Amino acid sequence: MREVRAVAAMLCAAALAGCLPHSNPPANLNLSLSRPTDQGRYVIEIEPPAEPLRVNRMHTWRVAVRTAAGEPVPHATIAVSGGMPQHGHGFPTQPRVSPLPEAGSYVLEGMKFSMTGWWEIKLAIQTADAADNVTFNRVITDPAAR
Repeated sequence: MREVRAVAAMLCAAALAGCLPHSNPPANLNLSLSRPTDQGRYVIEIEPPAEPLRVNRMHTWRVAVRTAAGEPVPHATIAVSGGMPQHGHGFPTQPRVSPLPEAGSYVLEGMKFSMTGWWEIKLAIQTADAADNVTFNRVITDPAAR
């Protein structure tokens, strides 16, 4: 019975270690809020709410989609995924993107960060002409969470 408890304690410790925030994101992490998509078809700009971003609060972001030449891209469908690469888990919510009246402008709702650390926000952009992807990095430090 002692051996079973020891193994259980080791498994719990390993599971908890995977959930602790990593304090050191990669040194060369690109934190730009405006980036070309992977294949260069679009330039995407995201605008978070006022910094610093807080954990365990819902956030609404703005997203702008433009062609490589700078023209607004209306009628895009944008899927959201991502999470914490150092932890191996996604968002605790299911963020969604909806169009705004201004061509090329969208609202990203339902963003929530469940802990401090490095997060990736992945957007998959689909239009009638082409599909492309982009990944944004955010490091959430939330001093109120400590």
